[in-house]
Order: sequence, then structure tokens, then C-alpha cells
Amino acid sequence: MLTYATALAYLNRFISYERQQPATYSPETLSLDRVHHLLDRLRRPDQVFPSIHIAGTKGKGSTAAMIASCLCEAGYRTGLYTSPHLHTFRERLRVNGEPISREAFAHLVEELTPHIDAVPGLTWFEIVTALAFQYFAQSGIDVAVLEVGLGGRFDATNVVTPLVSVITSLSMDHMALLGSTLEQIAFEKAGIIKKRVPVVSAPQLPQALDVLRRVARFRATTITLIGREVSVAPISASLDGQRFRIDDQDFEIPLLGAHQISNAATAITALSVARERGLPIGDDAIRAGLRRVQWPGRLEILSREPLLVVDGAHNGDSALKLARALRDGFGRDDWTLIIGVSADKDIPAILDALLPAASWIIVTRARSVRAADVETLGRQMADRGVEVALTPSVSAAIDLALTRPAPIIVTGSLFTVADARAAWFARIGQPVDTDE
Repeated sequence: MLTYATALAYLNRFISYERQQPATYSPETLSLDRVHHLLDRLRRPDQVFPSIHIAGTKGKGSTAAMIASCLCEAGYRTGLYTSPHLHTFRERLRVNGEPISREAFAHLVEELTPHIDAVPGLTWFEIVTALAFQYFAQSGIDVAVLEVGLGGRFDATNVVTPLVSVITSLSMDHMALLGSTLEQIAFEKAGIIKKRVPVVSAPQLPQALDVLRRVARFRATTITLIGREVSVAPISASLDGQRFRIDDQDFEIPLLGAHQISNAATAITALSVARERGLPIGDDAIRAGLRRVQWPGRLEILSREPLLVVDGAHNGDSALKLARALRDGFGRDDWTLIIGVSADKDIPAILDALLPAASWIIVTRARSVRAADVETLGRQMADRGVEVALTPSVSAAIDLALTRPAPIIVTGSLFTVADARAAWFARIGQPVDTDE
């Protein structure tokens, strides 16, 4: 019998493009044929339930969490598949908000091992996606909310034909794989658009929207664009959440940042389209789901005294949105910035966005093989003429930041945020559930 630890160890034998970047984003590297083969052996668990499929550069996890929360409030048994996780792998596979148990995961891996071993070349994410489909089917879910892992066209989740395809905000990220222009990146994300399956899109830059519209026409479907076909207007905001209006209805969310209003509008519209396609959901359930949604690590306040905020901003666009939220939402421009980024990110763009909000910068690194070297990152900041301190861990960075009476923001990657959450909760006697 496999244990949870041995099941994870088995999976970790397979190549993971979360830990190391693939040479190319292509059918040779990421093959949907392998995923189809594995799912055929499992008698197509992905076809047992309807789904909502979400791609994008930023906001796809938040949007997925909102949609899933609303579906749960409507009484649907809801599967949610997201990546990456913050503290435990089990967060990726949820039913009605609850992560898969250690025992269920170990049993699932043991059950699928003969099928996995029979399909040569499978990657870690391809296997995990099949595990999610099998778990959801065995759990008797009514509907699944599926977040794309990377890109869209060749992503393992792209084997489904959903009720609605959702594309959140597109910006420059993973350029070495998805392309060096926004048009190329948009084309890869548009790969989730299916024939005659309606699309809901967050507001996009014109060059991205042109690509999405072109692909939608080719697939004989339509796009509902937030901000054009659907009107959005903020009403009020505080550190407890935001109120806003979508068309002629008012909603509220506990998540901070103006970008989350756009994500919420995208989620609401996707649910409206799903309702038109045979998945009934009432407005009261949508309101309740949005009020109760939880999505840690995204402009999350860990402490108000001292003020400690964490956010997973990891590209230039998300860093700009974070800087705007720090200024407009908190009314402060004297932040102690604790930053640790992945080495494959556009570090100059992230720094250009965040440094104006910082009075002091502490460079650190998460416990991730992808983390950028502290000394190299520190030199890039010192070259900009700012005061920099170097620390070997996120926990040490928080300790150092607390020696000054300034608000603290921890950002640069979700890996950095995860380390910060674990360190802070351990400090206040509330350890988090991890795989360690």
C-alpha cells in the first residue's frame, strides 16, 4: 500500500515543467495524445461531468476560485483543479472546497500506477491532471472548474470540451515558451477555444483581443468581452473587501485590488453563459459565493498590526497591479519590500513596477529550485541606487523587516508567498498544513 509520501515520491520521478522549463512549448514536448491515451485507459473520467475551462496570464486562479465558490453555494458538488499550490499538493484537487485527503490521494495513485506505466513519456502535470479527472469522477461531482497549467493549446487540461471557455487577463509571461509578443501568447491561450463553445474574456489589450476574436471566428463561436458587452463599475473598497456593480446588479468580494473586480465580472459572466447552456444557478448563489470566496496569497493581509501583506505577483503586469493596490488601497508608499523571484521571470519589469512603492528592500529566495540567486538579484537592485539587504530565507527576511516601523509587502512569486505564510503562521502559533 502506498502512503501519501510514497505516492508523491512516485509522481516526482516524472519530469515536471514546474521545476524545470521545457525546451519548447510544442506537441513534441507536451502531447495531448499521451493524455488522451491515459484517459482512454481510465474510461474517460473527464467526460463524466461538465466543466468550465480557464486560461490566462493573470487572474485565472482567482476567477476559478470565484466560479467554484458560487457553484458550491448553488448546491452543486464542485471539483476545482488549480496550480500551483501554496503549501500542500492536495490543494490542487478540491471537492466542495476541501483538498483531497492524503489517504484518497495515495489510493488514487496506486490505482492509476499500472495505467501510468503503460503510457510512455507522460509528464508530471499530465499525470496529475488525469488524477484530478479520476478523483472528480469517483467523487460524483456535478461540475468541474479547471485551470490551465501553462499556455493553453498543449496544456493537459485541454482535452475537455467545456460548457464555456474563459480567458483572463493576458500579458507578457513565459516568453521563452509561449512567444516574445503578446499576439503569440494570446494565440497559445486561445488554444482552449473549442468549436461552438462560447468564450468569456476579461478586458484585453487590442493586439491580444484581435487574436482571440480571430480564433473564435475560426471555431465558429462568440466572445463576450468584459467592459464591452458587460459593464463594470467599482462602488467602494476597504481592507475588508470591495463592492461593485456588474450591469445593473451589485456584488461584493473579500479579495483586494481593482483587478479582482475584473476577475469577478469574468466569473459572473462565465456562470451566466453556463446557465444558458444548461447549468442553472441563481443570482443569490452567485452573490453568496463571491462574498465567501477564499484565495490565499493574492493581496492577502496576514497581519494588520504590524501591517504584513503577501501577493504572488510574478511578472511586470501583475507587479504594476500590485503597486497600484499598495498605493490606492492602502494609501502607503513607504513599504518594506521583501522580494524573491523565479530566475526565469522578467526581473527588470517587476523591479521597475515595485521599487517606487518601497522605502527599503530585502532580497530573499524561496525554497524553490527555480528561485533567483539572492546576490544576483541584489546587484540588479543596487544598480538602481536603492538600499538593499540580503537574506538567505523568507523567514529571515520577515524577522529583519520587523525591526523597522514600516508596512511590509512580500512578493515576487507564489513560492515566496508560501514561505512567508508558513513563517508568519508558525510565528503566531498557527502552523500550516504542508507536505513536509
